[in-house]
Amino acid sequence: MQDDFFKYQAQTTSHPLAMKISKAEGSYIYDTDGNKHLDFVAGISACSLGHRHPKVIEAVKKQLDKYLHVMVYGEFILEPAVKLSKEIAKHLPKHLNTTYLTNSGTEAIEGAIKLARRVTGRTELIAAKNAYHGSTMGSLSIMGVESRKSAFRPLLPSCAFIEFNNDEDILEITEKTAAVILETIQGGAGFILPENNYLEKVRSRCDETGTLLILDEIQPGFGRTGKLFGFQHYNISPDILVMGKGMGGGLPIGAFTASNKLMKKLQTKPELGHITTFGGNAVIASAALATLKEISKTSLLKGVLEKEKCFRKKLKHPLIKEIRGKGLMLALIFESSEIASEVILACKEKKLILFWLLFEQRAVRITPPLTISNQEIEDGCQIIITVLNKIN
Repeated sequence: MQDDFFKYQAQTTSHPLAMKISKAEGSYIYDTDGNKHLDFVAGISACSLGHRHPKVIEAVKKQLDKYLHVMVYGEFILEPAVKLSKEIAKHLPKHLNTTYLTNSGTEAIEGAIKLARRVTGRTELIAAKNAYHGSTMGSLSIMGVESRKSAFRPLLPSCAFIEFNNDEDILEITEKTAAVILETIQGGAGFILPENNYLEKVRSRCDETGTLLILDEIQPGFGRTGKLFGFQHYNISPDILVMGKGMGGGLPIGAFTASNKLMKKLQTKPELGHITTFGGNAVIASAALATLKEISKTSLLKGVLEKEKCFRKKLKHPLIKEIRGKGLMLALIFESSEIASEVILACKEKKLILFWLLFEQRAVRITPPLTISNQEIEDGCQIIITVLNKIN
């Protein structure tokens, strides 16, 4: 199997972890040798309810007995997709009431960019330095790290970059700007939180210049920060909200949400302004609906910030210079990338799954399922401390 993996399946790096998976359940992933691995990554924040949550499995199985794919997005009325879109609207400000369902977060970013240009008639896009919004060509154009995109140029024109949390750079937003697109919490950059009312200041400048504000909630969204969406901590709301990853309960999905008035712009001039074959797939929408209801209607959200406290309490060590992030979107920051990599690889040998961040090479990602227990947190933290003691 390993030989076939490297021979027939395209890789993204020359050094994948290459663990052979037999099954996964709850907070654990099992390899083909029967080893049980505690998962502190949750599929890069995607498995919000852990692996194979009973409510998600039940919803998927129920839909499998009805129908799978039946028609290109937006033509037939599919109950799971309609219910999911309505449920999302219940948890958002009134103007964020219409959702376009996609296959992934990066596709949702593409749709949000197109909508912003269509609505404003402008072309300039402003994103943040060290931003990550996906890997398709439009999303790549607003990635804030040149080394990751230079090989694929030319990309979209009229893309500019400002420094996250820099008040002076906000003035770069002008009447020429179609949209400012920001991660509510910068992910790949190292789980950077907005500071000093930064998002409120960006919101105000966008209002002054007639610019749309797009917030990328692909990582923080669906409860990871202790609220359903990260922006709900910061007393603002976007014009367009993008989500993905954690909304599908482990299945591939994305979405962008705006007002019905704005979203109608994709219907004309031209018609079919944004189309997708599998977006809104009934099986996946069923899984997402079950995930959203489980997160929003149980005590899970209340427990997220308490679990953050548990992590911060248990992860005290001289080698850990900082713990960034919020809720269960945390990053351990070390002095060097070498230490970070050593921690990740040594913990893997001790059956604890950790991972890197894209751009901040000194960081170790901790994004476990929201359903993780306090005992599992303590078990995993003890492994990390044991590893750090050996390094120290």
